[in-house]
Parts: sequence; C-alpha cells; structure tokens
Amino acid sequence: MSGKMLERVHSARRPAQFSGGDDENDGDESKTRKHISVAMRATNYLTRTGYLWPFLVLCLVLLLVSSLLIRSRSLVCVSSSYNPVSRMRFFGYEEPDSDFGSLGVPWCRSKLGKTVEWTTKDLLKGLEEFVPIYETRPIKNNMYGMGFDHSFGLWFIAQWLKPDLMIESGAFKGHSTWVLRQAMPDKPIVSLTPRHPEKYLKKGPAYVDGNCTYFAGKDFVDFGSLNWGNVMKKHGISDLSRVLIFFDDHQNELKRLKQALKAGFRHLVFEDNYDTGTGDHYSLRQICDQFYIRGGGHSCFKDSDEARIRTRRRKFWEKAVDIGELCGPGEAWWGVKGHMRDDFNHSNKAITYSEHFQNSRFVESVLEVYWELPPVAGPSLTHQTRYDPARAPSPIVEDGRFGLFQRLGLTRLENSVFNGYTQMVYLQISAQKS
Repeated sequence: MSGKMLERVHSARRPAQFSGGDDENDGDESKTRKHISVAMRATNYLTRTGYLWPFLVLCLVLLLVSSLLIRSRSLVCVSSSYNPVSRMRFFGYEEPDSDFGSLGVPWCRSKLGKTVEWTTKDLLKGLEEFVPIYETRPIKNNMYGMGFDHSFGLWFIAQWLKPDLMIESGAFKGHSTWVLRQAMPDKPIVSLTPRHPEKYLKKGPAYVDGNCTYFAGKDFVDFGSLNWGNVMKKHGISDLSRVLIFFDDHQNELKRLKQALKAGFRHLVFEDNYDTGTGDHYSLRQICDQFYIRGGGHSCFKDSDEARIRTRRRKFWEKAVDIGELCGPGEAWWGVKGHMRDDFNHSNKAITYSEHFQNSRFVESVLEVYWELPPVAGPSLTHQTRYDPARAPSPIVEDGRFGLFQRLGLTRLENSVFNGYTQMVYLQISAQKS
C-alpha cells in the first residue's frame, strides 16, 4: 500500500525586528519608532482606531476557509462523474484503501483448507494482457451483462486452468462466450441459454461462436436436466476435472452446486455471487455468511454499530444495504430477509436459520477451494459507485496506485465498465466422503 500524500499549509509570522541602538538613545521615542517594522506600525494603527479585533477575526476566517479548500481539493469537479471517495474524505470517513472488508467478508471454508495457486502478481500480469483484449470486445455496451472485473476474472481462470471443455449456463448476448474463446481459442464450448444469442443480432451487437454447441431457443435444456454423459462422450471427455463450468443463469447456487456435483464436475465459476440481503438468487456468499465464519453473521439491533455504519454507507454506495433492508420479520437476515431466492426471484422460499446453517455445513463438506475474485481496482481509481467496499476483499490495484492503474491500461476504459462487480467466485468441489 503506497503512503498517503498529505498536503499542509504552514504559515509563520516573524516577530518585529529592532536594531540594537545605543543606550543613550533608549529614551528617544523618535529613534525607536524609525526602527519599528511595517507590521508593528499597522498593529499600532489598528489598535488606536479600534479595528484590531475585527481584523484578527477576518484573518482567522480566511485561514479556516483556505484550510478547508486545500483539504477538500479532491472535490473540485474535473469531470461529470460522481466520486463517492471524495465525499467520504470530505466528511471524515476512512480512506478507501483501509475500508475494504471493514464490515466483514464471509469466506466459505474448504474441507482441506486449500487455496488457489495464483497470486496477486499473476493477476497483475493477467490484467496487463487482458486489457487490450477487452478493448476488442464485439459488445461494447454490455448492459445487464458482465463488466470488466468479471470478464477479466472468467478469462483469467479459464486461461489458468486450461480446460478441455468449457460449459456456460446463461449466455445472454454472448459476451461470456467471447471471453471464454479469448482464453482458450481452440477448445469447444457448450452453451445453455433460453434465448439464442443470434436473436440479439437483429437489435445490435452480439456474439455467436463457431465452435460452440448451443442448447438454446427451442433446443434449450436446463443444466440440471441435460444428459451430461452423452455430451462428454460426444466431445471425447473422459476426465471431468478437465471441464470448467460457468454459471450466469441467476439460479439458486446451492441447487446448481448439487447438480454439478451429481454430474461429476469439479471446477465451477458463479458470476453473480450476491451478498446477503441482495440479488435474485441464493448465493454461495449468502450461504457462507454465518456467525462461526470470520466476517459472517449479522445483528438486526437498530442501535448497533453495524446498523449505524450501514446507514452511513448507504449514502455513498448504491448496493450498500442498511439494517432495514437486511432484516426481515423475526430478525431474519440470512439469504434475503430470511428467504432463499431462485430463478431471477420468481421463486422466493422462506427458510429457517437452522436450514441456512445446514446449507453452509453441506457446502463445506464438498468444497475443496473457494476464491472470490477481488475488485480490479479501488473506487478512487475506477470511480465505481455501486458495490460497497466494506463487504469486498482488497482490490488487485489498491487505491492511490494511479501509476500502476495507468500502466496496466485501465485508464483507457470507461468508468461504467467497473460497475458490475458482484463477488464472482471460483469453486473446486468433490463428493462427500462416506
């Protein structure tokens, strides 16, 4: 973390200077007066006229105003974009680089304590390579689809794992298919999506891949209903650990996890890993938000520290959740107000805390690796205004490191592409031991 740059204004006033005259002149007022400084003469004048105190008050006011202007220099409008970080600094909140994770980041516990092989250095190297690739994307305005953070995450994971087959559930206009293709140019893709991406070509940019098997439109089959044995046989896949599954279908992630486990898949990526109290489906982040996990669990007490912090943060971050939004009847905070959402929130089932707890224990029993993609960069660099950093891991490029941000080419991207972060997560799973 680079040091914070603080600017201070120092003002020093020199005392009036007198020359050391002869002793015989000590009582001569005229000789003493001619050596008095201009500042002293002005002070004497103001004292005689009665303006000294108003003058001093005016100087104090000007000094205070100057100090405020200097401290809030980051509030000067240099663009039309809204910068919540500047507002936070002005009102005395902590710097964003020390703000990440301050409200807790509940991290699912794996049964063996394993973690991913890649490091921050690997991610930085990947960013440098991916930015120019991303600039060639066919769908420039992927509204309601993946932004830059998750596009990079998917590309990086696929390129690192180098799977023999990639499967996506939910393709929308085809942006994620394009990302997978950039990671693995020669490997086959299977895409399951209710509406074929080619349908979007009539209204604007979309991507259809030539080496992709589509289960779409009238041929659509849900991930949990497809005969994966036949699909693997068709593509010559015998080792399912060589397959990467990408879910961006807004379905209950516990349901999808169980379906993938039953089919024998091991490597999963969930695009929208929504935080507790948000989203249209039950997520891994929600499932692992438990009191026994560091950074997990919540209090619905309206006068608690958490409630006060959440209320304050709601003013700055669009996706921040206050206690009123987090807690439902009976102080049910898990999932979304005690409900397990599914299928774009078309299903909204109430669950008890006991059920929620058991869901977490099941996930832990099959989980080998859990890794949430960190934000690409801090909000003072990306100017993102949506996700709350207090519920996110520290970014790859930390706040204050503008030189690195620029060197990676990230300044060439529009601010809007950084607004889609929802804790994308990579899982490695295996069956429970009997």
